[in-house]
Amino acid sequence: MKRPSESKFSNALRLVRRARGLTQEDFDDVSSRVYVSALERGIKQPTLAKVDALAGVLGVHPLTLLVLSYCREIDPREVQAHLAAVASEVQQLSKASD
Repeated sequence: MKRPSESKFSNALRLVRRARGLTQEDFDDVSSRVYVSALERGIKQPTLAKVDALAGVLGVHPLTLLVLSYCREIDPREVQAHLAAVASEVQQLSKASD
């Protein structure tokens, strides 16, 4: 799995924003257009709180943006593979904490 420094949050944000038919200005309630533009250009990286706020405007779960950030392309099979890895890791962690 790719590490965060290699993720493409910028691409995921732009893809979902365009798919939802939103402009950068549509994020005015949670962020400035300049900041959204910087995110989409990969100049800035958002905090988890900002990912949550952006996802709210986009009408998607924050994990959607994060998972898409780690996909080479938008492919449901690749998304499923990432989610299966997360589910497996969480299951292992829950067993270890018992």
